[in-house]
Amino acid sequence: MPYAITIVPVMPVRAEPSHRSEIVTQVLFGECVVTDTEQPDGWVKISTQFDNYAGWVTLSHLGMVAAAIYDAPYTHFAKEWVNQITVNGQKMHIPYGCIFKQIHGQESTWGDFTINWEDSLQKLPHAISTSGPTPKIQVADAQFKSIAKLFLNTAYLWGGKSVFGIDCSGFSQSVYKVLGMPLLRDAYQQAGQGESVGFLAEAKLGDLAFFDNAEGKITHVGIMLNDHEIIHAAGKVRIDAIDTEGIINVDTGLRTHKLRIIKRLRGI
Repeated sequence: MPYAITIVPVMPVRAEPSHRSEIVTQVLFGECVVTDTEQPDGWVKISTQFDNYAGWVTLSHLGMVAAAIYDAPYTHFAKEWVNQITVNGQKMHIPYGCIFKQIHGQESTWGDFTINWEDSLQKLPHAISTSGPTPKIQVADAQFKSIAKLFLNTAYLWGGKSVFGIDCSGFSQSVYKVLGMPLLRDAYQQAGQGESVGFLAEAKLGDLAFFDNAEGKITHVGIMLNDHEIIHAAGKVRIDAIDTEGIINVDTGLRTHKLRIIKRLRGI
């Protein structure tokens, strides 16, 4: 099975093999994929290693790698809002939260691509192995809050997963990713992870709150800051009030999302 790694800062993944097709998710620099169907016009169907999401990308955004690289755990992440690296001697700027594997000093070689950096990477608190058990995250409250708030005012972008545009589940996934814990991609999928919190009054920093629509489908997720505040991507990444009924926009006073369930992943 052909394995590949993302070699552009942010790779759009589309529902169909066309630049006009909906972007269903993104893959950041350094993340691996499995390639499947390849078309003569350069489109290739892939499944992401990190969250097993499928879609179409252009082959020019990928570099082929051996199974040993694909199977290696992610151990570091890009720590600055924008990080300068070099890829085969050419400068590239990548966003916060890109994850890396096969690190050797300040260089890594992925197939035909050699990546160099100076002081752009930081070690993950827990190495991420997509084939092993999900780690239990133990991180100080101040660190968790600092990472979540780094995304404040990032514009909402359907399918987005970076500090330059992000959707609700991309936001929760990105925060937990740099803490070394993989979340699934969509809100309804993330709702199946972790342990249920019985009451809003019991909510703690880092708990995930999920919200449903009139049909009962989970359509939104945010990260609890405490038992009465939530940080989430809605228009932009913002902090709003929450009560037992749902989210209240602090700017307008309007209710925007109906609370369904709260799950705990941190420290369990």
